[in-house]
Amino acid sequence: MPEGKILKPPLNNRDIKALNAGELVLLRGTIYTARDMAHKRLCRSIDKGEELPFVLEGAVIYFVGPTPARPGRVIGSAGPTTASRMDAFSGKLIAHGLKAMIGKGYRSGSVVNALKKYTAVHLSAIGGAGAVLSKHITSQEIIAYHDLGPEAIRKLEVVDLPAVVAYDSAGASVYQRNGVIG
Repeated sequence: MPEGKILKPPLNNRDIKALNAGELVLLRGTIYTARDMAHKRLCRSIDKGEELPFVLEGAVIYFVGPTPARPGRVIGSAGPTTASRMDAFSGKLIAHGLKAMIGKGYRSGSVVNALKKYTAVHLSAIGGAGAVLSKHITSQEIIAYHDLGPEAIRKLEVVDLPAVVAYDSAGASVYQRNGVIG
């Protein structure tokens, strides 16, 4: 098992400020899944003042729509979704307490600004490694938006789920070259 900083959600500002772009982290504990439509519903609930299906403060959201589990497995392949698909919603969730997101690829300037303003990070997991990543998930339960099928919000228990700090809370990025993102 590779060595990395252990992160145990719910996360706080001290946890987040200790992370730097490029570092390996290993997540242990409870995280949640959500993709495009679930993000849209979460933001709509915030706008309406409705209770959310999980506590957003200190939470980690994994951008994943897992495949069905094979017999004897907790979950099917669980690889990350392209993070930029959630950019329209991420700022609002970060402003309401979300501390970390896991996806793949670049984030918009507005998301990077929200990470800096509210002390949060974006983590990147390796795309194409969903079968391997699923081995770090020890339990899963659909907790909201059942009608979205694989994109329903799930509560996952994870052990040493590996990810890299792609964007830290100071705005540094693994994608940054010569001071330019991209």
